Order: sequence, then structure tokens, then C-alpha cells
Amino acid sequence: MLKPAIVASSLVAASLLSGAPAQARRAPPPTPADAPASAGALVDDVDGMTVDGQGHVTRFTGLLLSPAGRVVRLLGAKDKRPDRLDWRADMKGRVMLPGFIDAHGHVMEMGFRALELDLSDAVSLADAQGRIAAYAAANPDRKWIVGGGWNQEKWGLGRFPTAAELDHAVGDRPVWLTRADSHAGWANTAAMRAAGVTARTVAPAGGRIERADGQPAGVFVDAARELVEKAVPRPAPKDRDAAFLKAQAILLGYGVTATADMAMSIDDWLSYRRMGDAGALRVRLMTYGLGVETAVQIGGTGPTPWLYDDHLRMGGVKLFADGALGSRGAWLKAPYADAPGQTGAGFMSDDVIRNRMSRAAMDGYQVAVHAIGDRANAQVLAAIDEVSETYKGDRRWRIEHAQIVDPADLPRFAQHGIVASMQPTHATSDRRMAEARLGPDRLAGAYAWATMLRNGVPLAFGSDFPVEKPDCFAGWAAAITRQGADGEPFGGWQPQERVTREQAWWAFTGAGARAGFAEREFGTLEPGQMADFIIVDRDPMLASPTDLRATRVEETWVGGRKVWTRG
Repeated sequence: MLKPAIVASSLVAASLLSGAPAQARRAPPPTPADAPASAGALVDDVDGMTVDGQGHVTRFTGLLLSPAGRVVRLLGAKDKRPDRLDWRADMKGRVMLPGFIDAHGHVMEMGFRALELDLSDAVSLADAQGRIAAYAAANPDRKWIVGGGWNQEKWGLGRFPTAAELDHAVGDRPVWLTRADSHAGWANTAAMRAAGVTARTVAPAGGRIERADGQPAGVFVDAARELVEKAVPRPAPKDRDAAFLKAQAILLGYGVTATADMAMSIDDWLSYRRMGDAGALRVRLMTYGLGVETAVQIGGTGPTPWLYDDHLRMGGVKLFADGALGSRGAWLKAPYADAPGQTGAGFMSDDVIRNRMSRAAMDGYQVAVHAIGDRANAQVLAAIDEVSETYKGDRRWRIEHAQIVDPADLPRFAQHGIVASMQPTHATSDRRMAEARLGPDRLAGAYAWATMLRNGVPLAFGSDFPVEKPDCFAGWAAAITRQGADGEPFGGWQPQERVTREQAWWAFTGAGARAGFAEREFGTLEPGQMADFIIVDRDPMLASPTDLRATRVEETWVGGRKVWTRG
């Protein structure tokens, strides 16, 4: 495992925000002409394999690297090995794959989740209350108890939990816990009091306050979360750096060598720059600023260049069209089957979403829009139709999640080069909840991966960590079976939307790089790409779905450097 270390940056905030390389990272002087050239390296005796966008699998036994850590050539068993090398690693016949690319995650959120109170494994309200009380008792000096991961659907509660039930666990200090999807928060009475929330408090546009007898009941959905979050103490820079290092170690342990970091804040960017200046960045980050304002403050007139040897780039803007299905914030065309008076909510009017997309596109930022409900997806598709008339070329408009889509709208994804950025384990985790929220007659366009591919839509897979674990082998198995880890349901849920083993693998590798305009840098171990690869304990092309889920990463290499080893 990587050893976490908190490092201080010598850079001022202005230099951290800019895309220019920091003074501390100035390039070394040129090598004298008479100095011997470096010969490169060889990772040999591997059972190597990679896949391309057409589903063709290439097998190899050696990986020849340049001194800069890029792939020079994939070698077969009969290919002659160079005589002169800087170093050679013998993998003793173990399986090598390109590193995974998680096309949608939240790096800092996962780090904080791991360091704070994590309720993702709580199986009931009583279990959660016990964990909360124990955590508070073990941390008596914390003024606020913060964390997340709760899921009332997993508890079989049939409703949201209440402030009174949270008071039962901790009543003497404020408690604020985000839902598993991060689209709702649960507060106790002390937290609402600290935030000044009363019966007179009005939910902002795009948000909802759950109420009981006219009083705030303790759960705040989507934009209403800010009513409480404004009172929660902000993490110090050293806490952010610790959270990043924790998240990075988790990602590398799952074989994720690059990820799209969605809805990044300026504070997140500052932490990444501190890590880069200290030489502590291992995972590659394709970042998308939270809103146009964040992106412009970081990148100015456009995306930053790749920094720190292709480890960090801010290339896009993340927008939100709606909330999540679990908290009934996803924006639907028809009311929820289990809440007839609700349809969720759109976060932006049609004019606003077009204006924000246009503002981002005019400076060359890639636009990624969160859309879960069918009404939200229709709004984003219509906005892309309009702005594409002005902003032409290879824009790769991204729709994140695209979970519930009206079947009539599915063909529209094939227009304008739209990338469908989807998460296979959402389908297996959400299926019972999705059936309850929508009813059986509205599932035809739900989590429709195979239909996207049949329509020629580029499909990139991720996990949405920490909503789900960044376990791409679990996602791979879910994509080809439409079944959970328990093998349910028999035959798969909506099995017509299964994809092939090769299609799923590509969606977790090369397609994830392409979705972030990074296909020249990494993704498939093609010559010229960075040598980002993993060593695993079995051949994923021969493994049963159960065994595929059980695959373990033994080593993770980034740019030809071993950065993580199991144990």
C-alpha cells in the first residue's frame, strides 16, 4: 500500500490555480550530447492482453517501454528481446491488463468517506444508529459528526430516516450524514439548530425539505442540502490532502490508473496541485470543474494542459440537470409510481442549461451533464441539439448516468457525438428501487447499455465512487450478466441490455480515455501511450462471472513505475 504523507506546498494560491507548471517542477537542464542514451525497459514473461474498440483482443508476452515510461512495443513469445536495457522485470507468467479507467467518480468524496463515518455497510436503521453512536463515542473531541453512505432502501425502511431517530444515536452534537448517492443529507436536531433551519425555512429551487407536521423532518434533498452544509466546518488543507492520498490508494488497489473526477471544486484542485508539486500524484486525473465558474477560475480561457507527467488535467465542466432516483430527485416525465404526487425536479430551466453549456463550450471546455430521469435526459438532449449548431467539431458532449431514458429518446444519443457515461453496478444495486420508483411498464429505457451500443453511441463505464466501490471487475461482471454479486435475478435484470465481455472491457479502458479526450495518453497499451497496467490473479477472458468478480489486483503500474502492491 502507499504510505500516506501530508505535504505542505510552497506555492501561492494563484500559481496553484493556474494551469502553468509550478516553479518547483521546472524541467531539468538538457542532457549533454555526449551522454549515453537511456535504453528503456522490459516487463517480460507476462500473459498480457488488451482490447480495442472493435472487440479484438491482442495477447502478448512482453512490454517494451521507453525511458519516459511509454509503450514502445508489445512483444510476442517469438519476438527478440533487446540486449541493452535499463532494467527488466520478470512477471513469471502472470496476467497483465491495461489499467482500468473509471469514467465517473468523486475522488475527494471517496477519501473523506473512508476517513469519516461510513454507513455504506449498515443493513438497518438500528445498525446505522449503533454505528453512529459508537463513532461519536470514539471521537469525543469532534464538534460535528460527519460522514455518509446511508441508504434507506437497503434498510427496507420504506421512508426517509428522521432527525429524531438520529437524535437517538447522538443528541449532544450536530450530525450531518449524506445519502449513498450524495443527493440527500440527514441531520439531527442539533445540526438543524446550528444551521438555523426552522419550520419557516423554505427549500431553494431544485431542492426539497422532508417535513412532518410542517416541521423539517431531518432529510434535505439536492439543493436543500446547502441549508445545513453551510454550517458544517470546512476541512483544512491537510485534511484534504489526507483524503486524497486515501482515495488514491483505494483506486490503485482496484487497478484504477486513471479516472474522471466529476464536480471538482477549487479546493480539490489545490489539493491535487499540492500533491503534484510533492511528487505524490500516482493516479491520473481527468477533472471536470463544478460549474462554469469553477472551470474558468482554474483554467481561465480554456482547459489546462496535462501537468505532472500527464497526471492531472482540468478539461471540462460538470453540470447537473436533476437529482437521484433513490431520493426521488430524478426528474421524470410522469409521476413516481411509489409517490404519485412527485416527479422530481429539474435544476435548470431550458434557457439556463443552454446558456451554461454555451458558456463552457465557447472556451473549449468539454461539457458533462448529470441526467438520471427521463425528463432530465430529454432536456439535455434538446440542449445539445441546439448548442451543437454553434459549437461544431469533436465536442464529445457527455451525459452522465443516463439511467432512465424514454425509449423514444434513446436514438437521439447517437447524434452530435454524445458519450453515454454509465455505471453497470448502478443497475444491479438499483433494480428493486427502480422497479418501485417507476413500475414495470417504464423500464424499457432503463440502464440501456446494449441499446446505446446498437445505436452507435460511445459508451464509457465507471462506478460513481463512492456511491459504488471503484471495483471495475464487479462492474465488468454486472455489465455482462445484469446480475448482482448474489447471482440475482436469475437470467439477469432486463437481460436484453447485457453487453459482451469485450464491449464491457473496452468501456472500462479505452472508451474511458476517449471520453476524456485522453486516448493518445493511455487506455490500451498502444505504442506511444503511457505504460499504465495491472497484474491480476486470473485471466478475465476465461473467468466465469463469479470468478471475474473475485479477480484481485496484485500490482498496479503507472507510467512504467510500480505504484501499488497487494500486501
